[in-house]
Amino acid sequence: MELRALRYFVTVAEELHFGRAAERLNIVQPAVSHQIARLERDLGTRLFDRSPRHVRLTPAGVRVLEAARETLAAAARVRVVAGEPAAHLRIGVAPGLTARLERAAELLLDGARPAQASLVDLPVPARLAAVRGGELDLALVRGPVEADGVRVVRAWSESLLAVVSDDHPAAGLAVVRPSDVDRAALRLPAREEDPALHDAITSALRGIGGEPTGRSGGSVLTVLIEIGSGHGSWTLLTAEQLQGFAARRVRALPLDPPLSIDGHIVASLRTPEDCVSSFVRAFTDTPDR
Repeated sequence: MELRALRYFVTVAEELHFGRAAERLNIVQPAVSHQIARLERDLGTRLFDRSPRHVRLTPAGVRVLEAARETLAAAARVRVVAGEPAAHLRIGVAPGLTARLERAAELLLDGARPAQASLVDLPVPARLAAVRGGELDLALVRGPVEADGVRVVRAWSESLLAVVSDDHPAAGLAVVRPSDVDRAALRLPAREEDPALHDAITSALRGIGGEPTGRSGGSVLTVLIEIGSGHGSWTLLTAEQLQGFAARRVRALPLDPPLSIDGHIVASLRTPEDCVSSFVRAFTDTPDR
């Protein structure tokens, strides 16, 4: 039995779709099907009920899923505690953490247990699932995280900025107040892409007086393109997110009252405490050098 087969099994179990699992693993679907069939032969039991309309875990599959996650997490822990030079550290990220990632990668490589960071760009739900399944060693998430089977630790804080087009009525202001923008013109990335960030922004807006009434949809890049084209729309993002996209024809302005969101490290429950502490030190606003 190979760890690769267990990773494939966990991914299919989370997606309940062989095609989507193959896309997430960045391999062809027949390779996934082959590994699952081989794992079922090794275990002597069916793990999935398959039909043209659905894929479902069998009772045996449900039991194996928990054990597979534990095995993958344990394997990840072995790699970390082994302390091999330039160990491979897989980090789930989203665009927009460029400066922080660059600094953290340097700190992790120069640490007591050197680790070479490998970045994996995934939506937040997939990031959390990959940490649980052992496909990622840690993930970075802006906003509050409520998820079972992972450990969440606050590591940094970022100010939110009002992002408007160059020709927006508020573009020339030194700071933007709630009365300076139309709540109905607010545009946010789709919640399914990043639930934590979406909920953090809407909660922050409610805290300064009012329910956000704009619409959500698409990615951060889609939102920035719409804002840059004019039409009076606006959004709230952090400076690091904007750096990640190098957006043109938009302007980022501080808010009055100021708003901020927290950034979190998400790791496996089996990740050693000293490793989690080193991750936090690498990504915090004031790292301990």
